[in-house]
Amino acid sequence: MYLFDTVKLINRSLVKWFLVSLIVFSSITSLNACLSPQNSTSTDDYQVKKVNLDTIKSAKAGVKHTKSSSSSDFLLPKSLTKPQLIAQTPYTPKQQYIPADPTNYGQRYAKDYKGKPVDNDWLVVLHETVYSANSAINTFTKANYRDEDQVSYHALIKLDGTIIYLVPPEYRAYGAGNSVFMSARGEETVQTNPQLPPSVNNFAYHVSLETPPDGANSNPYHSGYTEYQYHSLAWLLGHFKISSDRITTHKQVDRSGQRADPRSFERQKFLGLFQSYQKFIQYQADT
Repeated sequence: MYLFDTVKLINRSLVKWFLVSLIVFSSITSLNACLSPQNSTSTDDYQVKKVNLDTIKSAKAGVKHTKSSSSSDFLLPKSLTKPQLIAQTPYTPKQQYIPADPTNYGQRYAKDYKGKPVDNDWLVVLHETVYSANSAINTFTKANYRDEDQVSYHALIKLDGTIIYLVPPEYRAYGAGNSVFMSARGEETVQTNPQLPPSVNNFAYHVSLETPPDGANSNPYHSGYTEYQYHSLAWLLGHFKISSDRITTHKQVDRSGQRADPRSFERQKFLGLFQSYQKFIQYQADT
């Protein structure tokens, strides 16, 4: 009887594993025919680790900021060549770490410029480059000493799906200027500099998609993003402990009325992939 019960338990586990795996495998059918060796990695190339941002250092007098238990864990690349994963997935994008110049990012603050404590949950803001990925990278890696010239993303996803890590997640990337996120809590924004408008940068993780060549203009739309980009974005954010309602766009948080990115972004398509990867990765982490 004990042996019979054990066999049943094993069979149930195998069925559960098969069903979870099927969710992700079925979602990447369109990619299987065109995946190249450079877009795949082996488990030997990566190590498993999470960087917890529950405690971050403030630029003001070294104050430590302890966030609520609902805050997210973010990935942090271990080195220039070996970003870290929580789980091996059917599709794993190529990744690089090209550090932005320190003038283009800063500390996350525990208080606003008036000394009021801030405790926002993490937010993902999606962007597009408008011009080529290399053009954006050149801008971020160049020293900019004027506040109005400083700009960066935490990560950038090229047309071929390669993820470029630019700013470590524990730092504040300068991805959105005058901006606010509307949530159940109301208006979420933090002003860290009295000379500049408030923004979501203090609690945001900025990810940009490389714009296709026909989008290098101010038109309201373009041909859209590649399958590789959607899967790489879903793969990256699937490693985050974050809900889909905390994933927004630059257009939605912008207060200037001048930002429309990412144009031609298919949110429902992305969310389907994101939820599949997140479930798969969470299952891997739990087993």
